[in-house]
Amino acid sequence: MQSEDRTFQLAQKIWNYLCLNDEVKEADCMLVLGSHDVSVAERAADIYLEGLTPLIVFSGGFGYLTQDLWRVSEAETFAEIAIKRGVPESAILIENKSTNTGENVVFSMQLLKAHNIKPSSFILVHKPYMERRTYATFRNYHKEVPISVTSPQISMTDYFSSVDISYETFLSTLVGDLYRIRTYSSKGFQIPQDIPEDVWDACNELIALGYNKRIN
Repeated sequence: MQSEDRTFQLAQKIWNYLCLNDEVKEADCMLVLGSHDVSVAERAADIYLEGLTPLIVFSGGFGYLTQDLWRVSEAETFAEIAIKRGVPESAILIENKSTNTGENVVFSMQLLKAHNIKPSSFILVHKPYMERRTYATFRNYHKEVPISVTSPQISMTDYFSSVDISYETFLSTLVGDLYRIRTYSSKGFQIPQDIPEDVWDACNELIALGYNKRIN
């Protein structure tokens, strides 16, 4: 039990860093990045229904968790959920080829351009622990466009209990996303982000405990 409490504390420290907790601001377009987590689609639909944006781009092909799980792409799955929640199909564009966060951004902007749509501001929606990397990746391609980044409004404890992945996979995923924050800027994939020393120490401790399956 003591070791489980320790891993939880380490994970919570990383989670708190990765979540930006932006205030969602009205924008011309909402870009929703796909994953296995359908609550992201529900969050996007609720924001649309609040009247904060007239257009949603759902972006995502198949990832490592969804390629054997769903029969259609992440973007199409998310769009179906949003439509059932009350979002009109006419307010949705679907980008279903991307396989990573950078492609989510690049392919979605290409799709908007193909439709002769030029948003001047965006709401970005992803999983809670992907907020910071979503921000850093988008800013790598678009430095000045006003954005707010959001996700399902949920605690780490409740989030983990709501998704169908193991505790080990969840911890490895948190570690992997923080690791990418550290390494992807040098590869040109995103802008640099300062990581507090205690957060990086928590990452290294979890790696030493074996939660390293998503480091790449």
